[in-house]
Amino acid sequence: MIEDVPVIDAVVHSYNLDESNFANKWGRPSAELTAAATYAAQSVGYRVPASEYMRDWTIEETASMVFLESNTDLAVHHVLPVGCFKEGMVSVEKTHEAITRWPNRFIVYAGVDPMAGQAAIDEFDRQFELLGNPPGLKLYPNSWREDEVLGWKMDDPEIAFPLFEHARKRGVKVIAIHKAVPLGPYPLEHYRVDDIDRAAMNFPDLQFEIVHGGSAFLEETAWQLGRFPNVFVNLEITCAMAAVKPKMFQYAIASLLSVGGPLAAQQIVWGTGAMAYHPHPPLEAFWNFQFDQDVMDHYGLPQFTREMKAAVLGGNYARIMGIDLDERLALIADDEFSKLKGADVALPYSTTRSAGKNE
Repeated sequence: MIEDVPVIDAVVHSYNLDESNFANKWGRPSAELTAAATYAAQSVGYRVPASEYMRDWTIEETASMVFLESNTDLAVHHVLPVGCFKEGMVSVEKTHEAITRWPNRFIVYAGVDPMAGQAAIDEFDRQFELLGNPPGLKLYPNSWREDEVLGWKMDDPEIAFPLFEHARKRGVKVIAIHKAVPLGPYPLEHYRVDDIDRAAMNFPDLQFEIVHGGSAFLEETAWQLGRFPNVFVNLEITCAMAAVKPKMFQYAIASLLSVGGPLAAQQIVWGTGAMAYHPHPPLEAFWNFQFDQDVMDHYGLPQFTREMKAAVLGGNYARIMGIDLDERLALIADDEFSKLKGADVALPYSTTRSAGKNE
């Protein structure tokens, strides 16, 4: 918690960027781009060199980084079905370990490649049983093949809609789609957000989570928040600006609120992508975040209040997912992380294999 405000990190990972996990020629450039981009967007003292970053991170490292090295209470661990890696960028097995070992701390999302057709539905069913009825499904707009990278769109009635319908019948609440940030040297076309419109219209009882919302296509995303109550933004990657590019972060948040006004803050959730980004600097920066007067004047917005921050940091996600925060916080009040954590957060990476290697 920050002061008395609960924090839910709506997307965390345990990457496997080790060379042994590269499935094809797209693995290395995707891993190298991820390592370089995150290094550039980290605060001084929180940067990990590529030689140390491009490895197989354990679920223990992600859990300790999130719950001991930051003021995060709950986290959502995603399966990342990125096909240029043999086990995905984050495996089903790690996600299963997260929910099995720490069921009161973690929420988990399944993840499949919709372009696999019936095989994707079959794999979703396998993961759904293994992960204990996960409330979310994580998707990527690309499908990595040996010699090419294909793309699909959220409004495709043959590729996307059958999977959405099946997931809905199984009880999934949220379809999370990676947007705005290309994962490598691939066409930008499938990372745009326009295709979410018809998905939201055709499945009004599903929630559509724009992961990396605010990193690009700000105007289009703002209009989606203003038009569709079942669309919300996850600030993963965008949140890093709060610590290293604070003025840019002001413009990003103000842009997201530019259509719906302050009410649109109810459709934004916190996400750091830890271990990809260390969660502490952006979280601290966001807690101290305010609009400058020129930004408020330019966008016609009031100040971003403590109540709005509390909603983004935990209240909105809890509402969307039907989580009783008081009940969940009571369950973790005396768990292993609560016992280990002192008055201050642990030093960056001190609970991981990368201790002392940060720059």
